[in-house]
Amino acid sequence: MKRQRNRGRVVAAALAAMCAAAVLPGQAHAAGPGVYAFDPEAKKVQGATANVEASELDEGVPYRSTIRAGEKLYYRVTLDDVSAAYVSAVAVPGDGGTVAYGDGVDVSLRETDDSQCGSGRANFGSGEYARPIAAYAFRTVEEGSTTCQEGGQYDVLVERESKDTSDSGTWNLELRFLQEPRLRSGSSMPTEAPDSWPSASPPPLTGKQQKRSGGAGYTEATSLENGRWQDTVAPGQTRFYRVPVDWGQQIHATAGLSNSTGSADEFVGNALTLSLANPAQGPVSDASLSYSGGPASASLQPLPPVAYRNRFDSSTQVSAMRFAGWYYLSVSLSPKLKESYGAEPIPFELSVQVKNKAEESPYDGDAGVFGVTDEDREVARKGQNAEQAAKSGPMKAVAAAGIGTGSVLVLGLGVWMLLARRRAAAGAPAGGGHQGHQPPQGW
Repeated sequence: MKRQRNRGRVVAAALAAMCAAAVLPGQAHAAGPGVYAFDPEAKKVQGATANVEASELDEGVPYRSTIRAGEKLYYRVTLDDVSAAYVSAVAVPGDGGTVAYGDGVDVSLRETDDSQCGSGRANFGSGEYARPIAAYAFRTVEEGSTTCQEGGQYDVLVERESKDTSDSGTWNLELRFLQEPRLRSGSSMPTEAPDSWPSASPPPLTGKQQKRSGGAGYTEATSLENGRWQDTVAPGQTRFYRVPVDWGQQIHATAGLSNSTGSADEFVGNALTLSLANPAQGPVSDASLSYSGGPASASLQPLPPVAYRNRFDSSTQVSAMRFAGWYYLSVSLSPKLKESYGAEPIPFELSVQVKNKAEESPYDGDAGVFGVTDEDREVARKGQNAEQAAKSGPMKAVAAAGIGTGSVLVLGLGVWMLLARRRAAAGAPAGGGHQGHQPPQGW
């Protein structure tokens, strides 16, 4: 009898603990400078130097890999013959590693005979300090084209370029393969780039400033809506945020670094970098500011409203605004500031404005990551990252905690059965007969 009571208590306590863990809101990741938060669901994969030995990347699954200086690594994907495909690589140098102008990664998507479908490049630019950078390559299906149009296996080639004076340590990679949803049947989409679009910057926001802490990677990116958001960033650190931008909408962003509270007034060029990436983690635009201890700001150049036809523009900034979804903002602070201004984080303001009314999606069915839902807008209002958003609903919380609905019911019934036996044993007459108990209402 004592064993049954103890078992009941253990099961009940376990159920309560798991349910409590499932519904508690997630906390923002407080990573130190230079620490990148990789997707916790990422699978490890080894790049191959020979394309015929390449490991295959599954659609929608995050992967982790590594790449050495000067290395060229192959991975493989399987494409259909109707969908645009995207493969991104986030390159994460080691903490404190030195980089030079032009250092970076190239990503290309190729047929197995080495015919190139598309390529993209990301580098550290004139800032010349190590931080996470992202590049992507894509395949589009175009009428009249004869290259990369058939379904089948394709190679993904990731190449790292590092100068002899740069740190030769291994870089980490975060890889993703996505395919764009199919267009609605019978829909007629434009096949040319836009002739013009509103290119004026909006007036600065004047509303109340609010605090919101950024994440340490794309997966941990903190959701933002229109507003003035305050955070801090330490030398060598990158903060990540995400903003839902729907079809027809236009995003504007400005980062303003606070004055130093110390007496130093040393000049640091390209001290802060503000970057924007699209839902496929393809680079869109960036801006930088120099710092001398006083307030300084940098704004992204005006970008076009999200439109399908943007993909036909020769400008990479315009072309990258080709689909709706979560757009990622990152703020990086140069480690060089530590020499003159110390290692303490410096406050900054991130001003975000998304203009225009949302337009209809061109896709057939669920747009997945290439769309914006009412739930996404609510997540942005709450300031949740992807993991917190996945736990925000009762059943989603259970799933995120690693227990399915069926497991909860089984555990609940187990608790009820043990309690029922206790009550039956305690209240049964000496002859042993007892009445059956009914489950609590709702089970």
